[in-house]
Amino acid sequence: MKSQIKIILILLYFLKDVNVYIERLFYFGLSYSVAIYVIFFIIMLFSILIVAYIKNNYARIILGILFYISVVTYDSYQRIMLEPFDYNAFINMIDAAGAANDAFQQFSKAYMLSAGYGLLLLIGIVLLPRKWIVNKRRFFAIPALSFLMFTYLIFYKGGSGALGLPSIYTPLSYSSLMIYELSQDEFGIREEVTINRQDTAIEHDIIYIMDESVVANYLDINHSNGVHSSLNEAFTNTKITNFGYAASIANCSTPSNITVRYGGTRENYKKIIYSKPSIWSYAKNAGLKTIYIDAQRINGELQNGMTERELEDIDQLIQFNDVDILNKDQEAAMLIAELINNNTQEFIFINKVGLHFPIHDKYPDEFLKYEPVLPRGTWGNISDTGSREGFNGTDEDWAQYRNSYRNTIEWNVGEFFSKLLTNANLNNAIIIYTSDHGQDLHERKNPGNNTHCSATPTIEEGLVPLVVIEGDSLNTLDWTKTFKENKNKSSHYNIFPTLLKLMKYDSEVVTEVYGNSLDIITNDELTFNKFWNARLGNEPRWQKIIVNEIVSPPISDFLMPKEK
Repeated sequence: MKSQIKIILILLYFLKDVNVYIERLFYFGLSYSVAIYVIFFIIMLFSILIVAYIKNNYARIILGILFYISVVTYDSYQRIMLEPFDYNAFINMIDAAGAANDAFQQFSKAYMLSAGYGLLLLIGIVLLPRKWIVNKRRFFAIPALSFLMFTYLIFYKGGSGALGLPSIYTPLSYSSLMIYELSQDEFGIREEVTINRQDTAIEHDIIYIMDESVVANYLDINHSNGVHSSLNEAFTNTKITNFGYAASIANCSTPSNITVRYGGTRENYKKIIYSKPSIWSYAKNAGLKTIYIDAQRINGELQNGMTERELEDIDQLIQFNDVDILNKDQEAAMLIAELINNNTQEFIFINKVGLHFPIHDKYPDEFLKYEPVLPRGTWGNISDTGSREGFNGTDEDWAQYRNSYRNTIEWNVGEFFSKLLTNANLNNAIIIYTSDHGQDLHERKNPGNNTHCSATPTIEEGLVPLVVIEGDSLNTLDWTKTFKENKNKSSHYNIFPTLLKLMKYDSEVVTEVYGNSLDIITNDELTFNKFWNARLGNEPRWQKIIVNEIVSPPISDFLMPKEK
């Protein structure tokens, strides 16, 4: 009976994540990766059963406790952060260890739930069985060998190989790889600001708006079938320079956000983001107050690779704890306008809610202009999720998705900029607007239900808008001088050096360290990185955006748009 209980408890623990395993299988589709995934899954399940039937009580209990710590760490992270716990996330968690007590107080329910589920595995391992099966030392080789195989898989995949597999070894493997990386570390400690700047005060705000999941070809500023963005309109005392189609850093949020905050280049981004100063450090050194507005998260939760160490250079973190998701971008627009008008010189970085899935309810009824749309009324309290529950990825689903996407653009882009540019005195500010990545909205009728973060992305996943907005009396950088050469030929990589030049840092040194800014010919490769987390000896992989191969937003999706 005890043997049956042991197996039942262990299987129950594995079964709690059955949806994750099934989703991973669908993600791989009909490919050799499915076979590899299934083989590793079976090996790990078999390893647990071997450990559960080790005769030596000390060995079994110690291993059981290690596995318990491992699965609770993994499960609680994903439950709290709602994003994959890959190797890079593990490093960020280690960096933020000083805030562990605050995190536990804030997310105690999530920790307790993960700890409760983990007890199924722990009790299943340490419970005495009726009959010993593993009573020879040679059996210890099986879990040891599976651990080494699993760790090598993570190493081979550059830190992401554990996603979707049982988490018994994951943090243990990450710890081993971290020790390995530390032994190979050539980056050193983070540098202070050393680039000289003009000894003059900055007399306006510098604002960097990072939207979420906005693909450039769905905006009216870039395509005749695009959606109203307000960026094609004339606003009082305002100049809008549209650099057209631009390449993102990567087709996932975290890589793009980390790299734009630290100024990585294509050649040296890994070294730069771990050793150079952040944009906050440069801004503070230039005499600006630093403000980070995160409209996606609440209660001090950090995301996109931000750590407590980075937060030290941010004077004010603003999140909208008591604002519903539908209105967070609108609240952000009015707040930014207020900050622009307050006669205090600031550097402001904002992560908007934007257009991340689910988009069913990210616009109000009066902005339902394009239809048919995805079913409404059940996703209103979710900012972003990887779940595609109820979305099967059929052609009809995707047409509805694109229409919901269009309506969300009208609200979270068009109405956002209408509020901001109507209420702010842009002679007090310069704004750089882009998105973290683009979207694959399956206009090519390709299978699947993913929109970004694909291992084999379409070019639209890396296609983002790039717009400069400023007061017409400001004398900043000359955008017109090389506009013809840079339109549809720039990228995220040009933004960081542009920001430093706006902060009056030495132009030659900025270009030497961080590359070309938008006021000179960028000579950009127009590529995005589909393997940004190329750690552990791997190399990045670049996807070229060919402008004349960008798909057109299909007008066949919708009935004639309604006038509201």
